[in-house]
Amino acid sequence: MKDKILMVLCGLVGLGMVVFGLNKFLNFMPVPEDMPQAAKDAFGHLMGLGWLMPLIAMGEIVGGALFAFPKTRALGALVLFPIVVGIVAHDFHMGDLFTGPAPVFFLVVVWAIINSKDQYMPMIKQ
Repeated sequence: MKDKILMVLCGLVGLGMVVFGLNKFLNFMPVPEDMPQAAKDAFGHLMGLGWLMPLIAMGEIVGGALFAFPKTRALGALVLFPIVVGIVAHDFHMGDLFTGPAPVFFLVVVWAIINSKDQYMPMIKQ
């Protein structure tokens, strides 16, 4: 039962990351009206760099696609982990940590990493 719940959650998180990554290229979701000015300024600075948002978007798309399927979930979790940590840190800094999907995405990715720890052991064993 626990594995089925994880499979469904990973599929949903993977799909969500793909959608949010595609939104960075296609802009099909509008910016929320009640977004704090500090958050708008932060995103404006990130967009000003020119290369960073497309890099994050590609990480979200590729990582989300890998994360959605059980065979590649461990690799997808490694790709998504720094992205979701950055999103949670940004939300924490802005003071709206529990208003979006970021904490749920973070917990699901961490759960998948813990669940796949046997696949990571060859990387850290000598």
